[in-house]
Amino acid sequence: MKEYNNLVKDIKNKKFLPIYFLEGEEPFYIDKISNLLEENVLNEDEKAFNQNIIYGTESDLDQIISLSKQFPMGAERQLLIIKEAKGLAFDKSEAFANYVKKPQPSTILAINFKYKSLDKRKSLTKLLTKQGYIFSSEKLYDNQVPAWIGSLCQSLGLEIDEKSKALLSEFLGTDLSRIDNEIHKLKLIIGEAKKITPEIIERNIGISKEYNNFELRKAIVEKNSTQAYKIVDYFEKNPKANPIVVTFGTLISLFSNILIVHTLSIKTPQNIAKELRINPFFANEYLTAIKNYSLKKTTACIAYLRDADMKSKGVNVSSLATNKDILMEMLYKILH
Repeated sequence: MKEYNNLVKDIKNKKFLPIYFLEGEEPFYIDKISNLLEENVLNEDEKAFNQNIIYGTESDLDQIISLSKQFPMGAERQLLIIKEAKGLAFDKSEAFANYVKKPQPSTILAINFKYKSLDKRKSLTKLLTKQGYIFSSEKLYDNQVPAWIGSLCQSLGLEIDEKSKALLSEFLGTDLSRIDNEIHKLKLIIGEAKKITPEIIERNIGISKEYNNFELRKAIVEKNSTQAYKIVDYFEKNPKANPIVVTFGTLISLFSNILIVHTLSIKTPQNIAKELRINPFFANEYLTAIKNYSLKKTTACIAYLRDADMKSKGVNVSSLATNKDILMEMLYKILH
């Protein structure tokens, strides 16, 4: 995030690099940087003759290098953006490596190498890295998303509590573009209020603040069977908003983490947060969990979850069983 923020700051301040090699599995940052370059390198009058957006699926490296070496017309710079470039063999091209060594000063070349990364052992990667021309955009892990949401809100001048981060993370997953869109939408809706709460999320995004996987986790940890059954009943009535595969993923992650906490020699909230790579806000939940679920019971719960997951896929289960039946049976085994 820091590297991205520095790039954004430099682009907005008109401090451009001659090459932006944008690689990695996370398209969000790649799209953002490309869009920023489109907005900041040239004014509208200059774009007609000095901005080219071409696709790697319809061009080759010789054409890209040739265009990069051209001089701008009536402007200080030209901008060349290569989209869908992952099929081009940059690391096998001596001509491209030579261009990287001595790029055209008046050209800004942005290469969108989405969903792929260059081999770090190759000389081209080392050359791009040495020159500061490469930006790697990696996918976030599920447990990193709440912190990312917090950083995004802070950059937009918004406040958000931990439960709201968890709700958005659970509902929107790791799709950063979707999260970004939803938070910008909430920013417009709340106006001067500047604070995102579970109630605002429920009203405007459609996530129930009471009946979701976050609250199901909490009910299971606290062995609140009444609330757990209510939530599963709600899931059955709203299956599109609560896919069973997400529920299983959430609960398997929960009990896998409980298993890890059982093995820790130091069981303080700070150490639990560090070992599980979670926000300290959630660490106390695991202290409650290990009191309610012994090591033996935790292992059994993981087995129950995996069995229920297989049943939801049609393995060793009656054709008449519904997702609710499978979840209720699983809950009964876990809670009793």
